Amino acid sequence: MGSDKPSGADNQQERPSSSSWLCDVPDDLGNWVAGFVDGEGSFNVPFRREHDRCLPWRVSLSFNVSQIGSNLPGLLLDVFGVGRVRGRGDGIFYFEVTRPQDLEERVFPFFDRFPLRGSKADDLRVFREITRLVRSGHHRSVQGVLALLELRAPMHRGGKRRYTDEQIIERLRTWESSEAIRRAPS
Repeated sequence: MGSDKPSGADNQQERPSSSSWLCDVPDDLGNWVAGFVDGEGSFNVPFRREHDRCLPWRVSLSFNVSQIGSNLPGLLLDVFGVGRVRGRGDGIFYFEVTRPQDLEERVFPFFDRFPLRGSKADDLRVFREITRLVRSGHHRSVQGVLALLELRAPMHRGGKRRYTDEQIIERLRTWESSEAIRRAPS
């Protein structure tokens, strides 16, 4: 933790070597973090346009919490021991974990010990399943992307997505058609 950093500050946490990290989190701090995440955190599965890969979409994973100032995001970085803190020009700072391995080794075990109790508990359950599917490569096929969209649908009800599910599906259909034409025998 530290003082607020200038806009655009980027902090990356090194992975601690201790496997007992979760046992070292005091109950009062762990329960406070779980409550804070229940109110301010989110589990997101954004789809980003991709031009140089096998599919026209890249599936990402993100557990994040935003706040004015870097103190609380810095505390989360200290508690989880993975992720990063980044700042925006308006003084908002984000703690985020995007690596599937970090999600499975740190974030999910944390919430097993300190469960979420609000609506985010359902989002976390779905996010875990999506993370498992991404780790197994399901996001690399059209059918896999469609399955992820279906799973993601009830998550993050209050958030705004850059692309609607309909836009993603339409782009996949267009891409599939152009791939079929490209692969057709001459």
